[in-house]
Amino acid sequence: MTREQYILATQQNSLPRTEHPQFYPVGIYGWRKRCLYFFVLLLLVTMIVNLAMTIWILKVMNFTVDGMGNLRVTKKGIRLEGISEFLLPLYVKEIHSRKDSPLVLQSDRNVTVNARNHMGQLTGQLTVGADAVEAQCKRFEVRASDSGRVLFSADEDEIVIGADRLKVTGTEGAVFGHSVETPHIRAEPSQDLKLESPTRSLVMEAPRGVQVNAAAGDLKATCRKELHLQSTEGEIFLDADTIRLGNLPVGSFSSSSSFSSSSSSPSSSAPRQTIYELCACPNGKLYLSPAGAGSTCQSSSNICLWS
Repeated sequence: MTREQYILATQQNSLPRTEHPQFYPVGIYGWRKRCLYFFVLLLLVTMIVNLAMTIWILKVMNFTVDGMGNLRVTKKGIRLEGISEFLLPLYVKEIHSRKDSPLVLQSDRNVTVNARNHMGQLTGQLTVGADAVEAQCKRFEVRASDSGRVLFSADEDEIVIGADRLKVTGTEGAVFGHSVETPHIRAEPSQDLKLESPTRSLVMEAPRGVQVNAAAGDLKATCRKELHLQSTEGEIFLDADTIRLGNLPVGSFSSSSSFSSSSSSPSSSAPRQTIYELCACPNGKLYLSPAGAGSTCQSSSNICLWS
């Protein structure tokens, strides 16, 4: 390049340009801008609806700093007021009501309370149903509220009634299928005491004696067949002002010292007999014999032989 060409080229570049500069726009325009505004507006509406729904739920469920609705969280645990329903199992350590209201557990079917050990095995169950109340456990106890004394207990071996008085108000009385062991049986005031076995025998046994006492009335023992009073080592003691043995057969005394069974009155020609002697046969049967100067009882009497 010559000097003249270089000077000419540099002069042309230094001259100011008369053309307008070209600018390029920066941002979102057109349909993209409209879509962006639409999505921003939709997000704002969604946030407002969510906020309104949250406020409505808090208002309806009664959310507070202490809990929700009827549920209150206290230092002692959780407190529920009113009627509460549980659709799934509830695991708690203790359930109790307020001091001025009862605790009610209600179900459309059965109410079942289970107790399990640390291995998850069922050890006790209480079921309250429409027809019956069932308890399945090793030992069932009912205690007094004031002293904690056992009023009733039952297990596989025995049933213990610890109350001071057992009162049966049924019209048929108390029916026992097996033996009964008790130190005292008495009736209510102005009521009769009746021990009855309609189809079998009635046995009362005690190692140191059985005492039957009627302090203000009569004592009556009636049976259809035989009444046995037996003492193997002691004696039978009857202590009363008057002892009467009714319906005893009467034997007649003759000069030949023979007896015959006769329940009719003596003949009109003979004097009326008013004094009799109580005789006992070898088999234990008792009969009356007309009293005489000596004993008129004979073991060969036909009453003893044919009895």
